[in-house]
Amino acid sequence: MANISDFILKQVSSATGGVDIPGNLKEQVLGGLSSSILGSLTQTVVQPGGMDAVTGLLTGKADAATSPVTALAGNLFNENILSKLNLGKLGPVVAGLIPGIMAKLSGFLKDQDGDGDVDLKDVLLSLKGGGAQQAQTGGGILGAAASILGGIFGGGSR
Repeated sequence: MANISDFILKQVSSATGGVDIPGNLKEQVLGGLSSSILGSLTQTVVQPGGMDAVTGLLTGKADAATSPVTALAGNLFNENILSKLNLGKLGPVVAGLIPGIMAKLSGFLKDQDGDGDVDLKDVLLSLKGGGAQQAQTGGGILGAAASILGGIFGGGSR
């Protein structure tokens, strides 16, 4: 399974390629966009109804532009990154890239076992990073949430 962190970073880099971000702030902006998007996914998945929202977004069944996951990513970016950087008029331009980046996540998850749906385990593994080593060490971006959900859902499977 592909690593969603790497996929998001690739989409962020692609989306910001045409934006003239000052060199001394570029790494912070790219990292901030990526972490805001990942944060919105991980925060949403542990909320009531959040698994459906994240699954809908990652499978392409939900519109990224109107998704609460996208709205949260924008809020996180504004609160945690833009409020700390002095980007001036460039700030809203960069923040405006988030819906397009989120739309690129559409179809990231595919039905792995051919039963016509995406399993909870597939969603959690994609958010966690998918690697067995990360799963064993609690690494990845969803370590704590996966542990919580694993306890609730009996090991993370339906």
